[in-house]
Amino acid sequence: MTSESFAGSRTAAIAQLKAHHQKHKWSLREMFASDSQRAQKYSATAAGLYLDYSKNHLRDDTLQLLLDYAEQIDLGEQINALFSGAAINNTEHRPALHSALRFQGKPQTEHEQAVADCRQQMRQFAEQVQSGSWRGFSGEPIRHIVNIGIGGSDLGPRMVVEALRPWQKSDISVHFVANIDGADLMDTLAGLPAESTLFIVASKSFSTLETRQNALSARQWVLDAGCSEDQLAQHFVAVSSNIVAAQDFGIAAENIFPMWSWVGGRYSLWSAIGLPIALACGYETYEQLLSGAHAMDEHFASAPFAENLPVLLALIHFWYRQCWNASSQVVLPYAQRLAKFPAWLQQLDMESLGKGVNREGHHLQYPSGSVIWGTEGSNGQHSFHQLLHQGTDLIPADFIAVKEPTSALTEQHQWLLACCISQSQALLRGKSLQEARQELEQQGYTHREAHALAPHKVVPGNRPSNTLVMQRLDPFTLGSVLALYEHKVFIGGCLLGINPFDQWGVELGKLLGAQVHAAIGGETPEEWDGSTRNLLEKLF
Repeated sequence: MTSESFAGSRTAAIAQLKAHHQKHKWSLREMFASDSQRAQKYSATAAGLYLDYSKNHLRDDTLQLLLDYAEQIDLGEQINALFSGAAINNTEHRPALHSALRFQGKPQTEHEQAVADCRQQMRQFAEQVQSGSWRGFSGEPIRHIVNIGIGGSDLGPRMVVEALRPWQKSDISVHFVANIDGADLMDTLAGLPAESTLFIVASKSFSTLETRQNALSARQWVLDAGCSEDQLAQHFVAVSSNIVAAQDFGIAAENIFPMWSWVGGRYSLWSAIGLPIALACGYETYEQLLSGAHAMDEHFASAPFAENLPVLLALIHFWYRQCWNASSQVVLPYAQRLAKFPAWLQQLDMESLGKGVNREGHHLQYPSGSVIWGTEGSNGQHSFHQLLHQGTDLIPADFIAVKEPTSALTEQHQWLLACCISQSQALLRGKSLQEARQELEQQGYTHREAHALAPHKVVPGNRPSNTLVMQRLDPFTLGSVLALYEHKVFIGGCLLGINPFDQWGVELGKLLGAQVHAAIGGETPEEWDGSTRNLLEKLF
């Protein structure tokens, strides 16, 4: 679709949506009171997940307007282009084939064959490490894995390993290092025996600043422990497309796992970047994760838009961003083992949709991405939920609940789920001024005291949320959830007319960082701003 035709479709669609928004009184309480089947009507299931999106300001005609817009921008064709391998990443002239990383069955394409070969390499390596046949420089079997990466080479596998703690092997410990702050590496290595520690250096270019500096320091740590140069290959493997740089570092060619240009970093946990998952939890567990994601891929590619979980989530987000001025969205997984999920989703969403121009390079005349944030429940209730309930901004929320207990403490799990449900209920219901006054008077306050205090206890309510229910937190269902949000973000890019697969904005900071580092202890260019020059003087 051309820029002009997209702009025309979008202008008309947004005008309709805004007129629709202004026409109606949007009371969630009234919507539920007038329709006893609302929760059943506005819900959908797929790949082990149940989505309740009834607590949103949606009427049947609202949803139809959003679905009509999806048709107007040829969303079905854009989904087909994603799966067919078209060069939808138009600024880098490449496809975005992360879904090919989780194909099932026999490979049918060149890309799938490359993935199958990589999977076999991962399986064999995981078996060597877990069987104890892979040994360090002193002959000790490897028992500690340290993954060195950053961004997509860290957030995804770190989150999954933590989420799948019950599947972790008892005799293998996996750690993650990302920050260039040396404390991250040194605190991780404290107490680890070098002779039984193996490092995964995860970097597509093998030149990422943070990863390379941490890898060099780890290399020296192993050498200082008594490892010789020719034994380094026993302690380092790499996931990279830069074979020469990895070999120059001291990594054997057969221990370099491939990365491909058609997989973006924030979509890469399904590739060899997921090697820590296979090592921590076993290769079979890693395959179950892929299977869950593939099940969501199949749903996304075939389900009608009105029943399509990624499409529905993206359309709802678009509705609030464009017509309700919602500039952020909070994600609330009510599962301790999903504590890293919001951080993973931040990168996925904000790197993908944080753009200021459309696919043709024209400046956007409408809001693009949102601020994505959150933490695990119920911890968030005792930190930032105050803002959600009584703050002046409307902040849509995604609650994630796990039906089956994740520990033997079933009574606590019941309380956890009760907290999850009640928080979304409180966002919907709120508490009116009259209700607050009555409540205070029933508690023994005088009429005057109740009237003075009641405004402080008013909770506006009428605030939207989705609730995503997982039957259980297992590898298959986790894979399904992650793929759901990946596809939601892709649809968000389609609705906005932007390329969600590049991230040029990251490059400027990298370039300036190198220039600032080069200026340490030397002359700073006159054209630099006064603050930068002053900070260099203060810090060095």
